[in-house]
This record gives sequence, structure tokens and C-alpha cells, in this order.
Amino acid sequence: MRVTFTVNGRRQEADDVWEGESLLYVLRERMGLPGSKNACEQGECGSCTVRLDGVPVCSCLVAAGQVEGREVVTVEGLAGDNGELSTVQQAFVDAGAVQCGFCTPGLLVAADELLERCPQPSDADIREALSGNLCRCTGYEKILDAVRLAAARTEQAV
Repeated sequence: MRVTFTVNGRRQEADDVWEGESLLYVLRERMGLPGSKNACEQGECGSCTVRLDGVPVCSCLVAAGQVEGREVVTVEGLAGDNGELSTVQQAFVDAGAVQCGFCTPGLLVAADELLERCPQPSDADIREALSGNLCRCTGYEKILDAVRLAAARTEQAV
């Protein structure tokens, strides 16, 4: 089947998509967008998180056919058109929250959605928004610092 959808603001088509093919596979292998990571393929680690019509989802659990006519934003879509890092991406760099980097794309997408929905999140809001994303490197404190920093920078910019 052919699947037509919007990825990071651009209309895309994927041909010969198998009915059981995941959105994650289509993004990584067919569209050359490797930002979403393939780790557990069970929706438990969050490393493949993308936004589907604005809502964070594990792309490994979404059948590619389900995105027909819909909008997907990957971690690649968070940066500006000129490659400038988004506020949340820059905050992760500045706070030292990028460790091995495998969980980072999912965390960035989840954090971006949180800050759009809740510009001044509490620590509980941040923990809840990131709860579906596992980091196996170390603790989450630098990740939480990064989201707090992004929120503060977003507030200052307004």
C-alpha cells in the first residue's frame, strides 16, 4: 500500500508498505530519518517517540498505515529550517543531558510537547511527561535540569 503523510512539515509518500510495517521502520529505513531510535520495539523505552498529530507516541507501536493523511514530527523536525537547535535541544546540550544519546530523541520530543502544552511545568509535570522514556546511562537529574532550563528560556523569550 501507499501511505501519504506529512513528516516534519513536508508531504511524504511511502510505497509498498507492508500492513505490519511500523511507522518507526518507515521513518528510519524508507525516509532516512534515523533520529527516532529502535530499541525495545515494545513501546516501553520511548526512544522512538514522535509526535503524531501533536501527541507523543511510540512509533514502534504505530502501524504505518495508521498515519495516512496525518502529521508526524520527529526529533529532526524540532530544529529550525537552517539547522538551528530548538530551545529544548539547546537546553539538553547546555545542561549536559545528552549522555550516550540513545534515549535523547524520545526525551526531546516528549519535552517539546510538554513545553508547548505547559510552558511552566512543575517537576511533577516534567516527570510525568518523561515517564515513558527510559535512560540507561545514569540518573535523570540533568535531563530534568534541561527541561527546566528550556522552560525558563522559553518564558524569557515571551
